[in-house]
Amino acid sequence: MFHGLEMFGTAILTFMNFKTLINVVWATELGIIIGMLPGLTATMGVALLTTLTYTMAPSDAILVLICMYIGAIYGGSRSAILLNIPGTPANAATTLDGFPLAKMGRAGEAIGLATTGSFLGSMIGMFFLAIFTPMIGNVALSFQSFEFVWFAIFGIIICGNLTAPKDPLKGWISGFIGLFVAMIGMEGIHAYVRFSFGSTDLSGGIALIPAMVGTFGLAEIMSVMRYSKMEVVKNKIGRILPKPREILKYWKTIIRSGIVGTIIGAIPGVGEDIAAWVSYDLAKRGAKPEERALFGKGSVEGLLASETGNNACVPGAIIPVLTLAIPGSAPAAVLLGAMLIHGVHPGPLIMIESPSFVYEVIAMVLIATVAMFVLGLTMVRPLTKILQVPRQKLMPIVFILCVVGSFSIQSRLFDVGVMIFFGILGFILREMEYPMAPLVLGIILGDILDKNLRRALILSNGDLAPFFTRPICLGLFLLTMFIVLSRAKWVKTLFGKLKKGKEEA
Repeated sequence: MFHGLEMFGTAILTFMNFKTLINVVWATELGIIIGMLPGLTATMGVALLTTLTYTMAPSDAILVLICMYIGAIYGGSRSAILLNIPGTPANAATTLDGFPLAKMGRAGEAIGLATTGSFLGSMIGMFFLAIFTPMIGNVALSFQSFEFVWFAIFGIIICGNLTAPKDPLKGWISGFIGLFVAMIGMEGIHAYVRFSFGSTDLSGGIALIPAMVGTFGLAEIMSVMRYSKMEVVKNKIGRILPKPREILKYWKTIIRSGIVGTIIGAIPGVGEDIAAWVSYDLAKRGAKPEERALFGKGSVEGLLASETGNNACVPGAIIPVLTLAIPGSAPAAVLLGAMLIHGVHPGPLIMIESPSFVYEVIAMVLIATVAMFVLGLTMVRPLTKILQVPRQKLMPIVFILCVVGSFSIQSRLFDVGVMIFFGILGFILREMEYPMAPLVLGIILGDILDKNLRRALILSNGDLAPFFTRPICLGLFLLTMFIVLSRAKWVKTLFGKLKKGKEEA
């Protein structure tokens, strides 16, 4: 423990230089701006910024991306409060109480509460990141290929289940499309080319960043252009700093939302939007009847719950990235890709090969959180003017960034074509209400599933029994089957008929 504190302190001191702090300020501020502009999501921001960090040192690049990530998730609360349009999906729950507070003339107070909630949520998540990452990393050392196969399948199933609550089948289909995309090109063991159809470009596989930029960038641009005109709340911003007693009054809600957000963040591929909604729902259920009536009409508790939950999810989503190389959310998936690009290899061996890097990431989260809190409270009025920028002028600029970012990875036009293809595919799937997070998670986990499945079969001489007899494998298999069967319509229909039969008898 003391050794960990020593490495954490060393990491903090390493980042305490002028150049690094300047990077922290501009990256966090840019993250807030991207988050607050509807259509520019945290995933898009991290993906586009990744393409600009190739010349940076690995630690500086990861720090900049974490600042972007935390800033963007928080920044979406601005447009949720002032426009009633969430800047990112993570801030959808914030609109329920943030916008009514703004219409009451309490816009500045709502922004201050959202900033404080985001800060406290991120700090709670950072605490659990520091506690559980080394523990899970040590446990993960006992995992073999058999366990990682089920982790990949479980990640797709639970992500599809939670991101498509109305019809989980759509989420699962989206996830397995991502797995298929990951199979394109040379496989990792024998370099056999698959699904290339004679194309030299396809034989190299589909690059992660262009696919993500298309899915979350171009598809977002096409979707946002369908929205109606945005109008900013014209009320005076007023007091921004929240009263301490207002925060202390809801300390239970803040702690609960922080814990819930962290746990949901650690679940592969689920993301900040689910964390915000679950935190909001639990706060509403736990509120007194007179306070529950305020939810959706300008509840301070509801605003704090949603913003604490979504920002606590950020450090939570980094936990499986570091320990298992499996992302907890879509922006964390891009962050994982950036780590691999910069020569950092997260996974079960990270606590042996690079234990100091884990504590560097914890320090990065702390520094980014403090920067987000300070900038969030001091740059309110200037940033609200950015919301008045016409989308007709903004979206072409974003499209150019998508093209340049995709091309800059390997300097080939094929990647631009990949970005456009996935942008159109993502837009079509969105229109049919297919979630995008499972698709991206499938691309990330496809390589893990493919390599570990064949390694496991080699280790067992083709015997499938270890996939079901090893304790962790059996547990993941039963949990996966339970999730699938519990959401299957025919199972619900069967149980409904059995229950009806008993009542009639």
